[in-house]
Amino acid sequence: MTDDVSHQKRALRAELRERRRTMTSTERETAAAGLTKNLIGLTENLGVDYIAAYLSTPNEPGTRDFLKWACQRGVRVLLPVSRVDGLLDWAPYDANEESEDILGMPTPTTELLGPMTINNVDLILVPAATVDQTGMRMGWGQGYFDKTLGSMEKCPPVYAVIFDNELVDSVPSEVHDQKVNGVVMPSGIKRLP
Repeated sequence: MTDDVSHQKRALRAELRERRRTMTSTERETAAAGLTKNLIGLTENLGVDYIAAYLSTPNEPGTRDFLKWACQRGVRVLLPVSRVDGLLDWAPYDANEESEDILGMPTPTTELLGPMTINNVDLILVPAATVDQTGMRMGWGQGYFDKTLGSMEKCPPVYAVIFDNELVDSVPSEVHDQKVNGVVMPSGIKRLP
């Protein structure tokens, strides 16, 4: 990693964390409602019945209402569980009990499945700090999703879930960074080149 790109990413992540942290509860609720509507729309439009997603934390764009909807509709959901080797295991989500993985991220308490399990899903929803107009995604610096997406032989559509102001003109990137096919925001869904 070049020092310049690393510094740019660190500074941008700090700015984005602060922006998310200072959102009002009303802004969060409005964003969550829009995201839920658009995530449901994307799932229905693509006709998927098996997705890999993640449980949002309090400062992230909300995925929880959508995931409850998916479970109620019989859409199978896999959620990531971080491993010490930088890979992700996956666990089925049933909208019931939660635990935390080694990074403190929320995870289901169901049976732990291996990294290859994600190869069977129809859609992948990933967290992001920001995404640019070319589809380049910048995560939070751990590299888990970049490794996962970069290792898949046949990757289904991948959409990042972000707030409206996190779709930008360009983001600093490195060779290992993975692009997404689109973004889901409170204001809508945008497919990217």
